Amino acid sequence: MFYLELFRTLQEERVGYLVVGGLAINLHGVERATMDVDLVLAMNDANLRCFLNAATRLKLNPILPVPLQSLCDAKQLDAWAHEKRLIAFSLHSATPNLPTVDIIVRPAIPYERMFRNRIEKDIGGVRLNVASIDDLIELKTGTGRKQDASDIEALKIARRVSGEGS
Repeated sequence: MFYLELFRTLQEERVGYLVVGGLAINLHGVERATMDVDLVLAMNDANLRCFLNAATRLKLNPILPVPLQSLCDAKQLDAWAHEKRLIAFSLHSATPNLPTVDIIVRPAIPYERMFRNRIEKDIGGVRLNVASIDDLIELKTGTGRKQDASDIEALKIARRVSGEGS
C-alpha cells in the first residue's frame, strides 16, 4: 500500500515531517475523501536531504518541470510562493493512480510549533507524525475555501469527542 510505504520510507530516512490536510483529518477520525498526501517538512538542509533520499527511493518526481532538488532552494520557493502563489511543491509517482505528495512550502504555522503539538499514530508498525486538531483548524481558518470550512466544523466535533486540544 502506497501510504504505508511512504511513511515507512520517511521513518527509515529519518525525515522530520507532519501529515496535514485531508489525510490528517482522516487520521483524527473524520471521514473525508482526499486524493493526495499533504506534508509539512522541517525545511533545514539536513532534513531536506533526508526527504530527497526518501523521494528518490519512492521514485517521486516533481509535477512541475523542475528538478527535485529545487525543493532545497529556499529563495526559489519564496519566489514561487510570492510570484506564482505556489502553496505546495507536488510530487507524483511514475506508477499511475497513486496519490500525489504535496509539500506545503510556506505553512501558516511554523513547523517547530506544529511538531511540538503533533499527535503520533502507529499504523502497522509505522509511526506517523500528524498535525494536532488545533493546528489543522488554524491552518484551515480564513482560506475562504468551502472544503476548509467544512473540515473545521468536523474537526471541532472530533476535538470534543477525543478531548484533544482546546
